[in-house]
Amino acid sequence: MSIEIRGPIELPALREDIVLETADELTLVGELAMPESSAPAATLVTLHPLPTAGGFMDSHIIRKAAARLPALADLAVLRFNTRGTTSPRGTSDGAFDGGAAEQFDVAAAMEFVRERGLPRPWLLGWSFGTELALKYGREHDVEGIILLSPPLHRATDAEVAAWAGSDVEVVVLVPELDDYLRPAEARERFAAIPHAKLIAVEGGKHLWVGESQTRRVLTEIVAAVNPEALPLPTEWVAV
Repeated sequence: MSIEIRGPIELPALREDIVLETADELTLVGELAMPESSAPAATLVTLHPLPTAGGFMDSHIIRKAAARLPALADLAVLRFNTRGTTSPRGTSDGAFDGGAAEQFDVAAAMEFVRERGLPRPWLLGWSFGTELALKYGREHDVEGIILLSPPLHRATDAEVAAWAGSDVEVVVLVPELDDYLRPAEARERFAAIPHAKLIAVEGGKHLWVGESQTRRVLTEIVAAVNPEALPLPTEWVAV
């Protein structure tokens, strides 16, 4: 029997509740989802949208990446609540710090990746999470960063331009109808990174609502990280 892959469907994976310990002695709650029967081809370290606006580790694109991509693309997906953020998984210690002390949260996630020996880590940021990736990603051994709906409110022009001197891949998905940064302005703001790949998504909106937008985003993520897994199937054969 086959089922359509859409909405909240959760495909088979090895899922483990985890905790991350930060350098300033906070405990963050999260989950690691791994392919069920093979070694991961790469690792997504996800950074969620703004917690003061409802962002958390279950924000839908991040949740769906964890629910689908271990099975569909052999990816390990690490998601967690940044400091002071609550989800059904629990509440991370501390308080929201506007993107400053969150540098320790990013570092804790990357230390977990190193300790577990997870391969080819990529930072996947969405909205506020893109600010963390841009500000702090260069401090870590990552293969690339993927930025979904970057608002560029907190990351400075200098922090963006600093990526020009890096050989880390930079993939930027900008919705045509974004509330904060649309493709024309994004091209100007990211022109400081000559090797950045900017993808303008026709009809896209900041929150990527709807199955068609979800599939487009997940496809672009896999195209960057493990293109051999494309095209992503739209049905799953249940055993």
